[in-house]
Amino acid sequence: MYKIIPVRPFDLALFGATGDLAKRQIFPALYRRFQVGQMPPGARILGLGRSQLGSDEFRNTVCQAIREHVSESMRDRSSVDGFLKLVDYISLDATKTDDWRLLASRLDDTRIRAFYLSVRPGIFGSIISNLKGHQIVNDGSRIVVEKPFGHDLKSAMQLNAVLASVFDETQVFRIDHYLGKETVQNLMALRFANVLFEPLWNSQYVDHVQITVAEKIGVSGRGEYYQRAGALRDMVQNHLMQLLCLVAMEPPAKFLPDAVRDEKLKVIRALEAVEHGNIVRGQYKAGPETASFAEDIGDATSETESFVALKCHVRNWRWAGTPFYLRTGKRLRCRMSEIAVAFKDPPHSIFGDRSKLKGNVLAVRLQPDEGIDMRLTIKEPGPGGMRLIDVPLDMSFARTLAVGSEHLINAYERLIMDVIRGDQTLFMRGDEIEAAWAWTDDVINIWAEYDSRPIRYFPGSSGPDDALMLLHRDNRRWREIS
Repeated sequence: MYKIIPVRPFDLALFGATGDLAKRQIFPALYRRFQVGQMPPGARILGLGRSQLGSDEFRNTVCQAIREHVSESMRDRSSVDGFLKLVDYISLDATKTDDWRLLASRLDDTRIRAFYLSVRPGIFGSIISNLKGHQIVNDGSRIVVEKPFGHDLKSAMQLNAVLASVFDETQVFRIDHYLGKETVQNLMALRFANVLFEPLWNSQYVDHVQITVAEKIGVSGRGEYYQRAGALRDMVQNHLMQLLCLVAMEPPAKFLPDAVRDEKLKVIRALEAVEHGNIVRGQYKAGPETASFAEDIGDATSETESFVALKCHVRNWRWAGTPFYLRTGKRLRCRMSEIAVAFKDPPHSIFGDRSKLKGNVLAVRLQPDEGIDMRLTIKEPGPGGMRLIDVPLDMSFARTLAVGSEHLINAYERLIMDVIRGDQTLFMRGDEIEAAWAWTDDVINIWAEYDSRPIRYFPGSSGPDDALMLLHRDNRRWREIS
């Protein structure tokens, strides 16, 4: 179905190699790229961490991660053994000079060097300064930074300054795995490779846009982080913001990294400040078989939100008057991520009052079943007059493209290979991050000004009733979380 283009030889140094993200996402993604032949035989992956592990012990850990997170159809003994030969481990203490010298001695000056920081942001500065101090960074280096990219605008600017002290912006890859999803990229193809939609992609024809990222699980296991971050910082400032940008952006002159990111930045800067009445905070209660948010994080007095819904506007000619509704939350009815573009109702019905026409809806599903759904109105089959019904034109990637879900490229696979290629199209630029935080800080300041506290909602629901009212006031309805 697709062409495999091998990348150049590289050394990937993974800080935080024994962590959960490395086991669940990074190593399985690297293995799958090796298994299909995209990684060159000379590639090397150096796991770095404070744990005192031998190389063989670490390889066993990686092997177990592959067994747990890679489908059996893509696992064969020879591929796994071949991949593990590329993997090594260095126990590294940031305070010990000898450990950094050992890392420097393992890297090849003739290869691309990628440093992946899968660690808490508090130690970014120490790692980056040691990379510089021990002259490990060269012109062919790239650095990958996982979110959170700061906690507010001030900390984001400080982080960007630390990165800029060692790396050029062209070497910095701020990773947001949502941008690596197949459907997210197809949104750009849908808009800019088809003449059908772009003439209608504006406030004259679009009634509103809904972006939903719902999770069925709670925050158990991430309680400490979530207590500090909350849903706004964890999801809206980055994931939902990026999805909004891809929906609202103007067509770039070319499909090049800075051209695409310039247009996304314009959207963020055009976002109006959100009014207090257009924001809803929520926090899930305890259910019959589930703990409450406060119990999950171990703080009975917590006022951190596990749910956010808000209405915002993009202040430009294309979108003037068209609201964008964003919502995200934990312990909701099911796991679902979707972008829904709701077009306006036809201005006149020739079929009489009994045939009320509804506007078309284009829904882009990000998870769990990636695909695109277009709701159209047609005549109901059969005799007895003109009866109209809504039907979907449904394209599931797994069904339509005859690709099993296990063979769809994982977001981390694509993004890590883009790092090696030096393609920054799907990564956020420093000024994007700062603009997003400036807007998010305004929302946080509004909460503080009005002493806004989260509304409790039942697990397995669609969130607080106030979130439903956010659309009801505008004579609209949220799409079902299903």
